[in-house]
Amino acid sequence: MKIRYLYYIVLGWALSLPACNSPQSRVLVRDLQAFEQAVRQARPGDQIVLANGVWKDAELVLKGEGEPDKPIRLLAEEKGKVLLEGQSNLRLGGKYLEVEGLVFRNGYTPTGEVIAFKVNDDTLCYNCRVTECVIDDYNPPERFDSNYWVALYGQHNRFDHNYLVGKRNQGVTLAVRLKSEDSRENKHRIDHNHFGYRPTLGSNGGESLRIGTSHYSLSNSNTLVEDNYFEWCSGELEIISNKSCGNTFRNNTFFECQGTLTMRHGNETLVENNYFFGNGKPNTGGIRIINENQTVRRNYLQGLTGYRFRGALVVMNGVPNSPLNRYFQVKNALAANNLLIDCDHIQLCAGSDEERSVVPVNSAIVSNIFYHHHKKNIFTVYDDVSGIEFRDNLLGPDMDFPVYKGQVLKQGFERKAIEFESKDGVLTAPAYPDIGPDQRIERPGGHNTGVSWYPKRDYRIHFNTGKVIAVPAKENALYEAVRQSAPGDILELSEAATYSHTKSIDLVHPLTIRAAAGLAGKPLLTFERSSLFNIENGGSLRLEGLSISGKSSDDKPGNAVIRTSRYAMIDNYQLTVADCEVRDLDVNHSFEFIKIFKHTFADSISLINCHFENITGNVLAADKETDDLGIYNVENVVVDGCTFKDIGGLALGLYRGGTDESTFGPIVQLSRTTFENVGQNRRNKYAAAVLLHGVQLARLEELQFINSKKLKLHLIVGEPVIELSSIHFEASEGIESNDDAWVGNQITYHQNQNKQ
Repeated sequence: MKIRYLYYIVLGWALSLPACNSPQSRVLVRDLQAFEQAVRQARPGDQIVLANGVWKDAELVLKGEGEPDKPIRLLAEEKGKVLLEGQSNLRLGGKYLEVEGLVFRNGYTPTGEVIAFKVNDDTLCYNCRVTECVIDDYNPPERFDSNYWVALYGQHNRFDHNYLVGKRNQGVTLAVRLKSEDSRENKHRIDHNHFGYRPTLGSNGGESLRIGTSHYSLSNSNTLVEDNYFEWCSGELEIISNKSCGNTFRNNTFFECQGTLTMRHGNETLVENNYFFGNGKPNTGGIRIINENQTVRRNYLQGLTGYRFRGALVVMNGVPNSPLNRYFQVKNALAANNLLIDCDHIQLCAGSDEERSVVPVNSAIVSNIFYHHHKKNIFTVYDDVSGIEFRDNLLGPDMDFPVYKGQVLKQGFERKAIEFESKDGVLTAPAYPDIGPDQRIERPGGHNTGVSWYPKRDYRIHFNTGKVIAVPAKENALYEAVRQSAPGDILELSEAATYSHTKSIDLVHPLTIRAAAGLAGKPLLTFERSSLFNIENGGSLRLEGLSISGKSSDDKPGNAVIRTSRYAMIDNYQLTVADCEVRDLDVNHSFEFIKIFKHTFADSISLINCHFENITGNVLAADKETDDLGIYNVENVVVDGCTFKDIGGLALGLYRGGTDESTFGPIVQLSRTTFENVGQNRRNKYAAAVLLHGVQLARLEELQFINSKKLKLHLIVGEPVIELSSIHFEASEGIESNDDAWVGNQITYHQNQNKQ
């Protein structure tokens, strides 16, 4: 009897334990084999918990069938402590699945997606959710190795409270895919996510969010995008690319993003109650309207500077009988009750040309406030706007009405002084409570989107944030100082003496190298290797008050003072050279000051108050992307107050080929500069002193060309803006251009030099 009694006690205790495959079980797994077994055995309501630690090369597949009130959940043991690294990813497929608390970093996906809402084309997601996950700088080494970070398939899925930061390679950060019938009319919800820093890609394919593609653009997606925060998302022209029908973008914040929310394809889009803060940053944009039945209402746009397709409010022209991948005519569009403060450009009938010749019809711009405190003329009208009704719009008291072909368009606009109030960085017009966003709705920002348990990363490039380090004039002392430095440090050369180098200096974080104050002369840098500075991934450089000579360099062709990585760089860089002298780069031919390699990209390169003399090659030639795919090597170039003398190659060369309009640059400021005996070397393949091929904006002023090769302009894409003034040619070849955009500016020629 005692044995039988003990048997029933043990049996009852065993039956009371939660089995792995019983409802509401919670299984802690420590390796992939245990995870896969737990997935196979999972039932509605079960929880699979990944143990804390690094999961390297972990390709997770969560497949199962949960229930509405009993989802199958994949969780981190502790949020922020489960790290998927190396070549890891996540695929989920089935019904009522939830994923929470994972971090992807220190690697990249081996497939086309980091997180995919499908296992395969036959197993998509329905009523699934991914929440509070992080993807941080999870990029392949090749910037044009394209992938998505997140791809939504299926229907009724939610992606919320996630943090996506530091995507640097080609490919959309988050894409809604419509390539199967089961993924259309999906009613996904994308909300409360923090889309962090995305640097300029220098190519198409840098969107932060895309819904659909041109192929499926006339299909309904019915996706809701609300309460998200887009911070420094500047991959390309389209921050958001809407390419399907029936989508809603509501109550999102765009902070200093270079680009626009673009209704690129598809109809019946609603854009309401969104915030756009440009803060005067270059190329910051707002909303671009294309296609039919689009509604843009009660949005707030402030301090946006973008022009043409990057304007604060852009209404496009269309293509007659447009194919799916071009521009459909704007029909039945409404822009109403929007508040635009200090926005520089409102573009109407933008893109008007021989192809995009169909103007908007049956559309209205109604009850908006266009108010600029500093600029009078913010409207550009490119074509006939008779198909747009203007009604009850308010302008600042000193602002200009829109003008088209000399006709002032006063109808529908009233100048009026408006009293604004400021609250939490937003201006409101109390006299017009229905214009601008509904203030009762909480505005998304960094504090109420994404995750709270992971640090928000500022991946922008910052100089002069570290310590100041004195460097003596000893051989390779600068090399050693760089090796021991931290990001943002300032290395001060403390002697007006020679700093010789037998080793090349690799730069892997931002550094400033400058002369100490009060020196009798400039410190002189010499080097024996084929380069002095190598900018590698993560590296950026500022040089100030130095003298650089190539007289000690290795006697072989192709040397350089500064070069980028020889391999594709996933990180953008910045380079500034100020108050420096560079001489005698002539030990052999093709000696360059800056050598740029293919698939590298600079946010900016600036040469300020510098003197360059006796150089056999180019000073700056950003011309390595010659595949004519719209790719280029540098976004912003500034050359100001410089002299170039006895330069065999180009003083400045920029090349962007192709006809893609998804990017901004190159943008060039060339001013107060003299070119003397520049470009005469027989190895100069461009036979020019300055080459600007495919630039989008160039301001050239106060330039002197003496005994130099031509200034060559080749304009190929978009509507490039070329402004020339006070340019003088003496015994030089003048200007060669495929376009007459520069005609009528202040250009003078001497000794019978004529423009070509």
